[in-house]
Amino acid sequence: MTTTYLDFEKPLADLETKIAELEAVALQEGGPQISDELKKLKDKAAKQLKDLYASLSPWRKTQVARHPERPHFSDYVEGLFEDFQELAGDRVYGNDEAVIGGLARFKGQSVVVIGHEKGRTTESRLRHNFGMAHPEGYRKAVRLMDLAERFNLPVITMPDTAGAYPGKAGEERGQAEAIARGTERCLTLPVPIVTLVIGEGMSGGAIAIAAANRVMMMEHAIYSVISPEGCASILYRDAAKAREAAEAMKITAKDLMKLKVIDSIVKEPVGGAHRDPKKALANAGKAIDKALKELSGMTPLELKQQRRERFYAIGREGLN
Repeated sequence: MTTTYLDFEKPLADLETKIAELEAVALQEGGPQISDELKKLKDKAAKQLKDLYASLSPWRKTQVARHPERPHFSDYVEGLFEDFQELAGDRVYGNDEAVIGGLARFKGQSVVVIGHEKGRTTESRLRHNFGMAHPEGYRKAVRLMDLAERFNLPVITMPDTAGAYPGKAGEERGQAEAIARGTERCLTLPVPIVTLVIGEGMSGGAIAIAAANRVMMMEHAIYSVISPEGCASILYRDAAKAREAAEAMKITAKDLMKLKVIDSIVKEPVGGAHRDPKKALANAGKAIDKALKELSGMTPLELKQQRRERFYAIGREGLN
């Protein structure tokens, strides 16, 4: 069970705390009355959870996408892939641990897998720079895509970042150019590339590894050119208006399906991926497998053409 509750989950937190206390009493005393009361409370909690997550606002989706216990890229690698061998460094400057990638097997097939890692503990978050990559992270991703082309391997990417690192060091080492090169390499790959946005897919920091043949999102992930806080700072001159910005930006999977920015939505367990990571990963694995099978018979020319056409189609129909 999750130990961290979001602000809109407070009524549920109170209820589940009461359930935990009653379960502790039941272990000591037992009895039919306690069992009946426990069942009623659990049924009530399950309904409350389902109702809460049935119609999340864009801002609440943002909170869920950032949940500290949500599965990270390293969890997907451990749960979905075998024989993962990390390949570090960009062969130019150094190794950026905000972007992790390497060779692996997915359902028996050799693949290249790349994603952002945010870290979970204070130490690992600092080491991975909270998932905000420097230029060498994107140059590493390009190097791995080059490797995929050489050995004719499908590429699977999983963006999860608040954006590329915006500091002085990144700019000095060519952040914008590195992001552009990453996006270009995605678009020119002669092998299948499948993207699954697993948490936050913000700004060029995400698109640099997400210009794919199939772009999918976890149900409660978000995807946009800028974070709600960043948008609010620019448009409203007030980062505190992030909630209003999130409403206007169309950052949820449902909205992005309508705009044809993404191709499919991967269902999450009730209450979000953090409540049942094993089930969330299983759903993600099925979606990735399906996408790879759909692309497996296409020639390099067809793959490039399909990629081009899917990006040209974005936004054509609008939100009618």
